[in-house]
Amino acid sequence: MNPTLGQALAQVNHIVLGKENQVRLCLACLLARGHLLIEDAPGVGKTTLAHALARTLGLDFHRIQFTSDLLPADILGAAIYDRESAKFSFHPGPIFAQVILADEINRASPKAQSALLEAMEEGQVSIEGETRPLPSPFFVIATQNPSEQVGAFPLPESQLDRFLMRIRLGYPEHAAERALLKGVDRRDLLANLPAVLNPVDFARLQQEAQAVHVSDALLDYLQALLAASRGDSRFATGLSPRAGLGFLRAAQAWAYLQGRAFVQPEDVRAVLPALVPHRLFPAVGLTNPADDWAARILLEEAIP
Repeated sequence: MNPTLGQALAQVNHIVLGKENQVRLCLACLLARGHLLIEDAPGVGKTTLAHALARTLGLDFHRIQFTSDLLPADILGAAIYDRESAKFSFHPGPIFAQVILADEINRASPKAQSALLEAMEEGQVSIEGETRPLPSPFFVIATQNPSEQVGAFPLPESQLDRFLMRIRLGYPEHAAERALLKGVDRRDLLANLPAVLNPVDFARLQQEAQAVHVSDALLDYLQALLAASRGDSRFATGLSPRAGLGFLRAAQAWAYLQGRAFVQPEDVRAVLPALVPHRLFPAVGLTNPADDWAARILLEEAIP
């Protein structure tokens, strides 16, 4: 593994204890130029993880607290009339940063949520008839509470598909929780967290991850997984071409984190549980099973 990436992983794992696999998935997601959705119950460290990632990677970030009364202009910005100049001047919103921490994204109305769609897909926003580019790199790291909780709005499928990965943290294991209870407050650790990377270095690492070799046999396996999702009557719809492209980039990033210059089927299987569950839903008439049901079905697909 690249020494700098190893240092970055170690630093985030020092903040979020006992979640090494989830932290590695998060870093693979960002290396693959994807947006990240962290879903779990309140208080398990979702926001802490997002802050630790942004600070460690040395990226400029803004935090947006999503609430039921949030408006698109609160995210994108607005043109405000200036009496002295008798002109409208644009005041950019918090979306103009390299990392957006969309905290509790599903507590905002669908109208507010939709303000992120163009930004997440095209790296730009259209405001007052003008298209404005966003900084590069641009990531959305969103946290959301379980949909059954009071005041939560479900994210539409079009927005879920824009998140490359969705992960869950879960409660810490006994040893990790004991270390958490006896250790320094995580907020104090975050306040003094140094940057391990900078935007230029991180962009170079993204290019190196994208250059990881993918064989034709590996592409056959990936296409077999996509076809299986589209041909299974238990799924309402299959994985989209955008999901397939993200799948490939994520597998390359995972292989890169493992220190390899080529992708193995095991890399695809490692990232699959974070890419599939938020994209595949039961067909009409079927009950909604556990979250990992779709991943289990696709993992049954034979490795070439």
